Amino acid sequence: MTRAYTTLITAGELAALLASGPKPVVIDTSFDLADTGAGERRFAASHLPQSRYLHLDRDLSGAKTGRNGRHPLPDRAAFARTVGALGIAPTTQVVCLDAQGGVYAARLWWMLRWLGHEAVAVLDGGIQAWQRTGGALVAGEAGKADAADASIAGRSAAEDVAAAPYPDRPSLAPSIDAAGVAGRPARVAVLDARSGERFRGEAEPIDPVAGHIPGALNRFHKQNLADGGGFKPPPVLRDEFTALLADRAAAEVIHSCGSGVTACHNLLAMEHAGLAGSLLYPGSWSEWSADPERAIARG
Repeated sequence: MTRAYTTLITAGELAALLASGPKPVVIDTSFDLADTGAGERRFAASHLPQSRYLHLDRDLSGAKTGRNGRHPLPDRAAFARTVGALGIAPTTQVVCLDAQGGVYAARLWWMLRWLGHEAVAVLDGGIQAWQRTGGALVAGEAGKADAADASIAGRSAAEDVAAAPYPDRPSLAPSIDAAGVAGRPARVAVLDARSGERFRGEAEPIDPVAGHIPGALNRFHKQNLADGGGFKPPPVLRDEFTALLADRAAAEVIHSCGSGVTACHNLLAMEHAGLAGSLLYPGSWSEWSADPERAIARG
């Protein structure tokens, strides 16, 4: 029986899967918050063979109300249609990747688990690791030739192919809303994945209000990566998270960040370290701080 990859996959392992059957569905989620079209343009110019592209704002987020954060989750049924259009079935191995250290790939990893999909992994080290191991990249028209249904930059996957939605399955990714965060037991920790200066409220280049959820702990998501750009080994990650979280079980950890994206990076790192079962607060700071009645902390 073929092994299912459920947290990380190396470039070598991905190359072996692509060279054999059944082939995985490979999805590029590269993105830039400061230039939201940059990832799409890069994909059109250069991407992994047989890969598809999903856009954070268009494909991996829902409609914003001004109170639900910068990257609210889409309607679950709508996302199931997007996933189905990619040809993903419950037994399909999915590999998510980006060129930003796994930040956006981890968001898609979590969302597929949210749909109940188990065989999904992030390419460790991303596009850079693929290239370092000799993996080829293809450009726009060549990419279309790799698969007739390849996603075209500027169009969502849901618009691209008419297909049955991903079937309704129990979620593998527990989450919590703002009310749950506010009413959490004292023992339950909120772990904020933003940089230290944003967490402390010293600088806030994105959201209107600076600070953090009262009582939260801070672990900048980039601390999950080693010098080469891949994730640190599981024992190292386990020791680091255990030291920060003391004797809390993973189920007593709520992940937060600015908008529910980089929080998934910490959640993935914990899962890869064998610390499974923590929760995501999808709205994160951008939702929390949009309500002036919610308390904020600084420092």
